[in-house]
Amino acid sequence: MQVEKVNTLIVGGGQAGLAMSEHLGKSGLSHLILERHRIAERWRSERWDSLVANGPAWHDRFPGMEFPKTGPDGFPPKEEVADYFVAYAEMIKAPIRCGVEVKSVERIAGQPGFRIETTNGTFEANNVVAATGPFQVPIMPDAVPADAGLLQIHSSAYRNPGQLPQGAVLVVGAGSSGVQIADELARAGKKVYLSVGPHDRPPRSYRGRDFCWWLGVLGKWDLDTRGPGMEHVTIAVSGAHGGYTIDFRRLTALGITLVGRTQSYQHGAMTFANDLAKNLANGDANYLSVLDEADAFIAQNGLDLPEEPEARKIGADPECVSHPILQLNLKEAGVASIIWATGFSADYSWLKVDGFDEKGRPKHLRGVSPVPGIYFLGLPWQSRRGSSFIWGVWHDAKYLADRIATRHKYMAYHASAG
Repeated sequence: MQVEKVNTLIVGGGQAGLAMSEHLGKSGLSHLILERHRIAERWRSERWDSLVANGPAWHDRFPGMEFPKTGPDGFPPKEEVADYFVAYAEMIKAPIRCGVEVKSVERIAGQPGFRIETTNGTFEANNVVAATGPFQVPIMPDAVPADAGLLQIHSSAYRNPGQLPQGAVLVVGAGSSGVQIADELARAGKKVYLSVGPHDRPPRSYRGRDFCWWLGVLGKWDLDTRGPGMEHVTIAVSGAHGGYTIDFRRLTALGITLVGRTQSYQHGAMTFANDLAKNLANGDANYLSVLDEADAFIAQNGLDLPEEPEARKIGADPECVSHPILQLNLKEAGVASIIWATGFSADYSWLKVDGFDEKGRPKHLRGVSPVPGIYFLGLPWQSRRGSSFIWGVWHDAKYLADRIATRHKYMAYHASAG
């Protein structure tokens, strides 16, 4: 059986894999990307129809190419994002093979490198970069039994309001996906219940600058770790409708009923924690803290940016917040669908090396595994807060390419000396 050899094999043809390819190409190292579907497949087939990027086009892109249709301050729709990556792959002449799934990666006994079994043959590589990203396996809690008479789907399977049956919808999760889906459903005339847990709520823009700019000049993209207790807090931000600041209280004007964090289901009723007011208050505090830091930055640097006093006004709590629903009989409330916007987990079962902790999470330092020759790219907080964003993964890829090139030089010297 013929074995194809390459210096570095990249698993995944999304933003992480392409960024890795660009930097390896500049280093002159032979490499190959294997993608089981199409380039940037998740942008096309695992997101809802109306999705747009959450960051403005000037910010959330690779340095070497601008979005061709959306202006710098706009938010490109998902198809344009996917097309952008296809065009980028062509521009950098990325060596990519689509429709090839990696089944296993194992160390070759007694020599450097790894054997990679795929649906299209066997490969050997000195290095393997797992660039499959953070959104691999949808997390679907099993709180509500499948025979409860409800349609239950993950946010990654949601496409548009017409996909759902008649009746109200419970959306569980208050990150960007959950909020935008709830907003779309309410605008389409659906009765929506939105389960809100702990979250950050940054301003979409303030004093004429997008929040991405503020996080940049305030140094927040470069934070290397979250604060204690904030490891799993979601961010509620949206680029929909031209970009707007998410205000949960204002969502109630669309007919959305807010409830606390979803706890359990029993005898046809969903139970919610009595934490809604607390979660909103903490989100408000996060929002106002960004405004405070922005104001201080403007004053310290003498910037001429218009004041925005209206941004500090927090509306009164609606009835659903002051008198929260702690238990909801789904049938009586007419709820026919549940959308679980509850995030994703990773699946590295194909990577058969001793490079994971007891929970199956990669052990790494800035993407460098303790297993020589194994690297990870596209992880949340891989090196800093911005790591899982398009521009952030590009910079992390540069770091890994430097490490791979350095390792290659050492191994090349060893071979020549031998």
